[in-house]
Amino acid sequence: MSESPPNTTGTSNLRTILFMVALSFVCALILSVLASALAEPQTVAKNLDRSKQMMIAARILDHQGNFLIRNAEGRYVPAKYLKDGILAPTDQTIIGSQKELLDVYKIRLIPMLVDGKGELTTFQAVNLNEGEYLANYKKTGYYLQPYKLLYKIQSNPSSEAKMEGGQQPTDGYVIPINGFGLWDAIYGYLAIANDGNTVIGMTWYDQKETPGLGANIAEAPWQNLFPGKLLFQAGSDGNTDFKTAPLGITVVKGKVSEVLGESPKSKSAVDGMAGATLTGNGVNDAFKNVLNAYRPFLIKLHEQTKKEG
Repeated sequence: MSESPPNTTGTSNLRTILFMVALSFVCALILSVLASALAEPQTVAKNLDRSKQMMIAARILDHQGNFLIRNAEGRYVPAKYLKDGILAPTDQTIIGSQKELLDVYKIRLIPMLVDGKGELTTFQAVNLNEGEYLANYKKTGYYLQPYKLLYKIQSNPSSEAKMEGGQQPTDGYVIPINGFGLWDAIYGYLAIANDGNTVIGMTWYDQKETPGLGANIAEAPWQNLFPGKLLFQAGSDGNTDFKTAPLGITVVKGKVSEVLGESPKSKSAVDGMAGATLTGNGVNDAFKNVLNAYRPFLIKLHEQTKKEG
């Protein structure tokens, strides 16, 4: 009577399973280590990009990353980095290094808070942790909080003022804007002048709109339509009641010149994007919702400018 051959199928299957488990564990471990190692660089990159986007809105950078400075005639011209965050006019276009960008950002853009009455304050004064505040309310919107976020744009520092410990003048303010486009949330920065009404610049830095259509909100040509526009929409007679006037920049369907001509409303409108009506509507709603929360502050800026003028 012959002996049956040993059954090796079960042993082979067990070895295969153990090998797959071990391989999966090693792969998971490698991915975990890589994710941990890349987490900090990714955070730094995101923070740097937001800083750059804010400086583009404030016209401290152009969309290519070149430094800008406003000359005596009020025009923005190329600038070069000197030291300690100081910029100087130049005939060349110079892209700032990461260190230079962060140096200028830290000196020129100062995080502040504004309360429901339009009064400016600081994180320290109201005992709020800046890091936790920025992280906790980014998605929902800072405009919904009792203390709303904005950034003071300090003028280009001068060596003399720094040596004397003097405070730099304020060029304007940057307000975070957020809302919903066609597919998802949209986030941007709106820079306004000291009159509380005139737009310095606008950027949309985080969006998931349709490429070639709604995604154009993140492109330089469309963002360049915003400088000089007015936040408070004038009435048909050209006068503006700052307490009741609609707030925001309207994205029209078509071209402003064709839809509104030279009417007062044209000063608070920009051309629409072909095939992106719903994204444009989302931008309009974002401006309306966010800026109305800042209305007391904007009115205070306007009244202060009138007194100084």
